[in-house]
Amino acid sequence: MSSAVAVSSTCPGLYCGRIMVNGSVEGECGVCPRGERSNFQKVCERCAESPELYDWLYLGFMAMLPLVLHWFFIEWYSGKKSSSALLQHVTAMLECSVSAVVTLLLADPVGNLSIRSCRVKELSDWYTMLYNPSPDYVNTLHCTQEAVYPLYTIVLIYYAFCLVMMMMLRPLLVKKIACGLGKSDRFRSIYAALYFFPIITVLQAVGGGLLYYAFPYIILVLSLVTLAVYMSASEIQSFQTLLAKKKRLVVLLSHWLLHAYGIISISLLDRLELSLPLLALVPGPTLFYIATAKFTKPSRILAEGSSGH
Repeated sequence: MSSAVAVSSTCPGLYCGRIMVNGSVEGECGVCPRGERSNFQKVCERCAESPELYDWLYLGFMAMLPLVLHWFFIEWYSGKKSSSALLQHVTAMLECSVSAVVTLLLADPVGNLSIRSCRVKELSDWYTMLYNPSPDYVNTLHCTQEAVYPLYTIVLIYYAFCLVMMMMLRPLLVKKIACGLGKSDRFRSIYAALYFFPIITVLQAVGGGLLYYAFPYIILVLSLVTLAVYMSASEIQSFQTLLAKKKRLVVLLSHWLLHAYGIISISLLDRLELSLPLLALVPGPTLFYIATAKFTKPSRILAEGSSGH
C-alpha cells in the first residue's frame, strides 16, 4: 500500500501514469499508451471493460447522424418526380451500415463486433489536453491521451469509412438512375455530404464530450421540432390526413423511433425492460398536435407566411 501511495504522490496530473511491465511499474510519469489510462494509483491500466448501454447509445447517435443528413439532402434535392430517391436512401443506409460493421471489426479486439473500452468518469476525460500538469510551473508534462478509448476515435474512423463508401458507390448509382434530374442537380446530395462530413467531424473532435452528455436531449428536442414542422407543412390536422400517404407514416414512425431512442438514453437504465413503460410517452406529441391542430390552423399560418404578413 505504501508503494502505491509513493507512486501516486510522485506522478502529477489527472491523466499521467507509469507503464507497468511484467507486473512491475517502470519508467517516469507520462502519457499512457493508446488503449490504456491511469488508475487511482497513477499506473497505466489496460482498458478491458465493455461499453455500457449509454456508451452504445452514444455511438448509435453519432452513427445515425450522417445517415439522417444523407436522407435529408437526398430528399431535398431529389425532386417530387424523381423515382431514384428511394434507392438512394437504401444505398445511404447500406453505406453507413457497412462502414459501422467494418469499423467495429477493425477495433480492438480485431475481427470481433464487440469492443473494449475505458469507463467515462467525467467530462474532463474527453479533453485530457487541457489537463497537462506543470509540476515546476515552467515545464509542461504532456499526458494527452484518449481516456475514453475508443469512443473518441472510433467515431472519426467511422466517418472516414462512410465518406469512402459514399465516394465508391453513390456517384455511379446517381449517374445511372437519376435520369429525372438535371446534370447539375443529380450530384447535389453528394456535394452536400462533402460539406457536412467535415462539419460533423470537427463537431466530434471539439465537442465530443458535450455531445456525450447532451445527445439524448438533442434527439428529443430536434425530433419534436422537426415532427411539428413536418406536420404543419403537410397540413396534417387529423388522423385521416395523416394516413392518406404512406410517406407520412414513414416519417411519423421514424420520429417515433427517435423519440424512443431519446427516452431510453435519458433514462440511463442498463436493463431495457425497465424503460419500456416510458415508451408509452412516444405517441404523446403526435396525439397532442392532432388534438390541438384545429385551434392553430396550420393552413392559415402558411397562407399568411406566403403572403408576406
